[in-house]
Amino acid sequence: MTQKTKNALLLAAKVAVAAVILTVVILNYEKLTNLDVRAIVEGASSVYAAIAIILGIFFAKSLLFVIPASLIYLSVGMAFSPLTAILVSFAGISIEVIATYLLGLFLGGDTVNKLLSKSKNGQKLLKMDITNKFSVLFVTRFTGLPIDFTSLFLGASKCNILKYYSASVLGIMPRVIVFTLLGDTVYELIPMDLLIKLIICAIPVVIVVFVVKYFVDRKKKNEVKED
Repeated sequence: MTQKTKNALLLAAKVAVAAVILTVVILNYEKLTNLDVRAIVEGASSVYAAIAIILGIFFAKSLLFVIPASLIYLSVGMAFSPLTAILVSFAGISIEVIATYLLGLFLGGDTVNKLLSKSKNGQKLLKMDITNKFSVLFVTRFTGLPIDFTSLFLGASKCNILKYYSASVLGIMPRVIVFTLLGDTVYELIPMDLLIKLIICAIPVVIVVFVVKYFVDRKKKNEVKED
């Protein structure tokens, strides 16, 4: 088999995978976006079966993108003790960010760009300059950008996986823990509209900090060269 043939088959496989994902999402959009995770977990035959189901839902979310994360976090918090819930959520987030990263790595830049361009969040992400810097990756995760779209993009960009994983977990887990421990009361204790506004206001501040840091570092490098 020639290299040209291998490349053609790989491209066909990428297109097929992307087409399957889009088809599944389109045909099951209502079911996925209104998935009753709590009922599914309550119907499990044992605690271990419930954990397996939750991790399976995390994996499905990593590939289908449209399952609301908050539904999973709240259901995990209500189904298990606090410590178990946090551990299950940690395992689920790990599965989610790695699976979507690998999907992005497999699909490659061109295919991922086409997938992302089909949604508003994806279009915004394509306009951002996300590098391998841990601080940038952490801020990207902490500010609440869509987890799976971001993971897909970073995988396609061949971001350093160790920095990617550690920044992802550290950035995502704080809000996961809040949802997991507080359950439905999180909406009463933390007004979501206010939280979103605070995040939006924080983004320009973060950008300014990075811009200032960039020019300060650049000035220091120039001074070192002159010396």
